[in-house]
Amino acid sequence: MVKILIAEDEKAINELVTFNLELAGYECCQVYDGEACLEELLKHKYDLLILDVMMPKRSGFELMEFTENIPVIFLTAKSASADKIKGLRLGADDYITKPFDIVELVERVKAVLRRTKKDENVFEFDDVRIEFDRRRVFKAGVEVDLKPKEFDLLEALVNHRNLALSREKLLRLVWDYDYEGDTRTVDVHIQRLRKKLGISDRIQTVYKRGYRFEI
Repeated sequence: MVKILIAEDEKAINELVTFNLELAGYECCQVYDGEACLEELLKHKYDLLILDVMMPKRSGFELMEFTENIPVIFLTAKSASADKIKGLRLGADDYITKPFDIVELVERVKAVLRRTKKDENVFEFDDVRIEFDRRRVFKAGVEVDLKPKEFDLLEALVNHRNLALSREKLLRLVWDYDYEGDTRTVDVHIQRLRKKLGISDRIQTVYKRGYRFEI
């Protein structure tokens, strides 16, 4: 799983960014000052650093000399052109100013990870590993044979995790058509996924609605 270090001294912003990136399937570590960020960079390997410029003890600009081979996105209130140019010249991959749109931030994180080839387009939970590009699924290290529509359904559930999806919505997402009448085909495929992957506790039935993949 992709690991992201978030160095931001404003707790509310740090929590907001962490919450949304974890929803997107990333593992996050939070620090609140420059010294703690440096300690993490020296001790552990991260795939991306989201870095505030103005932090206690060490600034984001100072920390750039310790970020070799780690993609960096500056997230800062310093919006002057000179600051943006400085951040990019120091080696940052992106520079986002506050206030920011959280959805845009998540998309820019994905773009940087794709560009730097850090994101293998893999999602892991419990003992299940999904490799989306290769369309392969593993349970406890053993590959599980999913039929094409079963895989498509699993992908749709994961991409919309923690959201209640109606059977009609899942039909449009997976089968790509508006289905009028019997929606039992969704129920059948859900049961197969639960059985093959042992994830009945993850795929929740939402009363009079549909299903929700909880993570």
